[in-house]
Amino acid sequence: MDTLVKCIEDLRMKLNRYRKHGLKEYPTRTIFIDQLLEALGWDIRDPDEVELEYSTIDGKSVDYAAKINRRLVLFIEAKALNDPLTDVKAITQVVGYAANAGVEWCILTNGINYKVYHSTEKTEAPEKLLFEISLDPKETEGMSIQQVAEQFARFSRDSMAKGVLDEIGEQIFTTGKIRKALDKLFMDPPNTLIKVIRSTLEDDSIKPAQIKKALKTLWSQPSETEIPSTYRYTKKPVPSSESKVKEYNEEHHLNGKPQEVVELFKTLDKFCRELDPKIVQRETLKHYIKYKHGNNIFCCVRIHKSGLRVLLKLNYSDLESPAEYVRDVSNIGHLGVGDFELTIDSLQRFQNAKSLIQKSFERNKSK
Repeated sequence: MDTLVKCIEDLRMKLNRYRKHGLKEYPTRTIFIDQLLEALGWDIRDPDEVELEYSTIDGKSVDYAAKINRRLVLFIEAKALNDPLTDVKAITQVVGYAANAGVEWCILTNGINYKVYHSTEKTEAPEKLLFEISLDPKETEGMSIQQVAEQFARFSRDSMAKGVLDEIGEQIFTTGKIRKALDKLFMDPPNTLIKVIRSTLEDDSIKPAQIKKALKTLWSQPSETEIPSTYRYTKKPVPSSESKVKEYNEEHHLNGKPQEVVELFKTLDKFCRELDPKIVQRETLKHYIKYKHGNNIFCCVRIHKSGLRVLLKLNYSDLESPAEYVRDVSNIGHLGVGDFELTIDSLQRFQNAKSLIQKSFERNKSK
């Protein structure tokens, strides 16, 4: 890990200088991508481990085809340094190359940002994005360099050999599929589900219509504070007849985010609401989402491509030995309420952070 951290530090020092040059694809590969892959344990000079310009079935080629014991495990497609990596055609192309070759994982990168896709997911290509990580400190603000290195290490040679990406992908994508299935079942329950619930209840006085209503109540998202479903935002007061109102909802924050970040938010959202289901309210603002107990805010969440930034109303000085994902932002300009920030980039890190979120809730809940 020390070698990888040192490599990230070196590459960060080059960013601003080479961005001005507008590097094309080949120099981007030689200056940025090759160096990172080597720090991740891939021997790019050994074609039995990393085959360059790997030929695909349609006569095209993939820039890097990484192998474990000569078995293809990862495709990497490079773009120019300043490429935004948002072209759906490019995403579909690299995902298609991997799927057609029976390769589960592929990466689209401009040498700075690395977007990791699970090629065989049964969904549109952009939605196959598991996670995204960047060398740019601005894109990973709040993350320690150790955290950034841990994210890159997910596709190191050792991690690919151990099936780390497979494990993370199965957890994230399976959870998302089950969540969608439960949404469908609970919001429009079939008669078979109603019958199972009635038989389990052993109470004939509860009618099917009551069960349907209860399921919707238990499973549906909470109404937002003050204005149901969305937060209406306007920069300055204007006459009501001329008012231009913009709505912000959950989709505003989740649109285009990797699946891991979506599941992280869904998990945190559920945890915050269940701290006190009758009292906790969620309010969606332009830049962040906040959770309140009565009138008291106890948690604010900003959703980034690389993970969640969670602000809590706690004192940093109260911690004896803060973890690397915790920082004091009391003297740093930030969006949201609270001076105690957590950077959550995995479900495991969320499990470790739950006690701090609950502590903020306990300290700030309404009497």
